[in-house]
Amino acid sequence: MNALIDAVIESAIMAGKIVGTVVIVVKDGETVYSRAAGYADREIGKLTEMRTIFRLASVTKPLVAATALALVDKGRLALGDLARDYLPYFRPKRPDGEIADITIHHLLTHTAGLSYGADPKTTPSERMFNAGLADTDLDFEENFSRLSTFPLMAAPGTLWSYSIAIDLLGAIIAEVEACSLDQAVYHHVTEPLGMSDAGFSVSDPERLATPYADARPAAVRMGDYHLVPDTTGNPLTFSPTRLFNPKAFQSGGAGMVGTAPDFIAFLEAVRHGGTPILKNETAKAALLNQIGNIPRPGEPGQGFSFLGAIIQDAVLADVPMSTGSMTWGGVYGHYWFISGRHFRYDHVQHGGGRLFGNLSARYHSGDLWRLTLVAQKNVANFARTIWSLAL
Repeated sequence: MNALIDAVIESAIMAGKIVGTVVIVVKDGETVYSRAAGYADREIGKLTEMRTIFRLASVTKPLVAATALALVDKGRLALGDLARDYLPYFRPKRPDGEIADITIHHLLTHTAGLSYGADPKTTPSERMFNAGLADTDLDFEENFSRLSTFPLMAAPGTLWSYSIAIDLLGAIIAEVEACSLDQAVYHHVTEPLGMSDAGFSVSDPERLATPYADARPAAVRMGDYHLVPDTTGNPLTFSPTRLFNPKAFQSGGAGMVGTAPDFIAFLEAVRHGGTPILKNETAKAALLNQIGNIPRPGEPGQGFSFLGAIIQDAVLADVPMSTGSMTWGGVYGHYWFISGRHFRYDHVQHGGGRLFGNLSARYHSGDLWRLTLVAQKNVANFARTIWSLAL
């Protein structure tokens, strides 16, 4: 297995498909493969290391979700609680015009009826909300008050739609704990697990990977304001410097940084029954489908847990994983999965370039768009190959 994974990594780097990567495979609690390759900063020749720090993008989500679950375990939050009881400024309406009853469970599972963006061609600037990647000076209240003016795409609990829900959950966590989201995640998840480089600020700027964007013939270094068109031509804005803006709200869906070993520590904790961050029954629930038969448009054969997608039919899902596997990733180019067959864990983090997905509009309802994460083909193929070899 090791030689085959090495060959895949070398081929991807030589072909310019990725700039750098960290790959870790864990089986039955033992690390059976671990490698850093390529560059964390190509232009100055800085090599990727195991402790290279990456912008996590949506790898943030399971860490924030686990923080919410820890609060549930401690009786400070309940899955049936209404979001508006904690955020009174957030009272969006269902498509029929009635105030929506959005629960913590809806937010955790992306079944709240929310989406990930508004149509910039038809939405006034004063109504545009920030989805966590672009820079902003908005705080939780201003940002989600804007979001609240948009009608939901569907009644809560009737449709799965990847969305800004975990950002809202982050705001609720901060409200419940009366502290910053960073402090709450640190207290309940990252500090107990020894994830010393995981957070909403950079522990060591010298180890922070430079982000790159897909381009031909080779990846390009991202600037402070980098636009990447989605499949419909609408721009997705990346602002790598958002990380250093103290005024920007801490995005529960995209705002953290961390290392591959950090995240492996988190996955191992979940696999081992949640200790020391979650109760055993909560950790077990986090590995199971939590949306019943609610459809996931464009994602056949998949359900969704509290932490990521659950493979219910590997053939329909078209993935090299077994039934019961859980997986997700991040738009800066990260992928992870837990095998339902062997409880094997694989985490792949990239230094950038031809490795992040697009947010592609599938359909829209009014001015609120449903956006679906679509991985670039070459990156998806790279990850699929690693997964196949790891299994």
